[in-house]
Amino acid sequence: MASSGPVYERLGAKILSLPDVIAQSVGFMGPVFSSAFVIPLVVGVISASGKGGGIASPISVLIAAVGVFALGWIVSSYAKEIHAAGSLYDYVTRGLGERVGTAAGWLYYGGVTVLLTGLLLLIGGYLQSTIAAEFKMNPLPAWAWTLIVIALIAAILYFGVRLSTRSQLALALVSMIVVLVFFITVIAKLGSGNSLKPFNPSSAASGWSGIFFGVLYGVLLFVGFETAANLAEETPNPRREIPVAVMTTAGIATVFFVLATYVEVAGFHYSLKTLTAAASAPLFALGAAKSAGGYGGTWIDRLLELVVLFDMLAVAIGCAVSASRGIFAMARDRRIPGPLAVVSKRRRSPLGATIFVIAASVATLLVDLFWTGLFALPATPHYFALFAWGSTFGGFALVVVYLLMSVGSLRSFAASQRRVSLVVSAVLGILITGGAIFGSFYKVTSPTILAPWFALGLLAVGFASTWVLRARRAASTQLADLSANTVA
Repeated sequence: MASSGPVYERLGAKILSLPDVIAQSVGFMGPVFSSAFVIPLVVGVISASGKGGGIASPISVLIAAVGVFALGWIVSSYAKEIHAAGSLYDYVTRGLGERVGTAAGWLYYGGVTVLLTGLLLLIGGYLQSTIAAEFKMNPLPAWAWTLIVIALIAAILYFGVRLSTRSQLALALVSMIVVLVFFITVIAKLGSGNSLKPFNPSSAASGWSGIFFGVLYGVLLFVGFETAANLAEETPNPRREIPVAVMTTAGIATVFFVLATYVEVAGFHYSLKTLTAAASAPLFALGAAKSAGGYGGTWIDRLLELVVLFDMLAVAIGCAVSASRGIFAMARDRRIPGPLAVVSKRRRSPLGATIFVIAASVATLLVDLFWTGLFALPATPHYFALFAWGSTFGGFALVVVYLLMSVGSLRSFAASQRRVSLVVSAVLGILITGGAIFGSFYKVTSPTILAPWFALGLLAVGFASTWVLRARRAASTQLADLSANTVA
């Protein structure tokens, strides 16, 4: 490694444990949040294509999980050699070169930032509407709740990564335990109504075609499972702990999402018509009183509403941590302006990147307030319309980067002893992400269809930036502890 040359900015001490990095991936992914709102997309009752796995949606989730484990194997292989923040950007750079890697970094961390800003709006609106509906009071407008959450995220980022990961661990763990207990309760109350029908391909109304459409959307459930890799630079033994965290998260997510999908299909008595009627929030419909067709009651629904809020907060923290580390890493390598790599003198946290992320969040809040026609949807609060657009943008951006990483791995690991398993993983990764990209365009209407096109535009801008910005050699190739030469 080079011993002289430019001075690279560094983050704080390597203090994160395995539970910390698992918390980052699980927190970003948001299993409870996805179970509450995304599974109807897999089933097909709210997808633009009108197709999905239907009653057989658990099969769609299982097939999607196979592709996710393949992507996880690729991430794990890269993580054993590259230990820098901004991991996915470095991985694509290793496989496809600096220009494509830089463009991928712009898209990945731009997508995470847009996803975060939209989610913060949703949290504010969720708090305001839930308090108003449940308690008949309205102490603050939605924008004020969003501003409070932005301030909370800023404080968590500033005071260090351990606070960030421990916050995610607490929020995600509590929410998942509560929802798992609820799922088990629903299964117990179903009794003889339980069936293996959701695991029979013939149960899908559209057959295998519908199941595979469900797979395209099912991949979105797992988006973010790899983000533990962004914390490699702050982990004492990233060569071991990042791969374990990524694959463990994929396993946890698979079990949770298959169970959640089964409960939401079986809980509505295998009736797509009934599930469609509750598609906006099936988890809450299941938590309603028996007289309303649910398996709980008022206090159960309120508890579910609370833990969904907890999980949304965990996702927001995960997005903020991932975005700040990736932006810091790219700025350190001068793939984006250098001031974004400034770290706080006391905490050694990514100050410049944090300021950027918070500024983007405040700017999005102002857009929500004063540009109410932007990406608006009929009969939908503007904050939700912006969230829907931003989540589409972010999910698509990450899936495109997964595709580029899969393609690049064929080159990166051509001489690896694990090349057979990696080639198989790359092919599966390419197929699953290519399908998800197709699903992002197929029959999608405006303004949602603009999200993937804007994302591709950002990819092009990132590629063009390589002729404008004067980059330097990546820190992952210049600093001994960020490369495979690290002694575990």
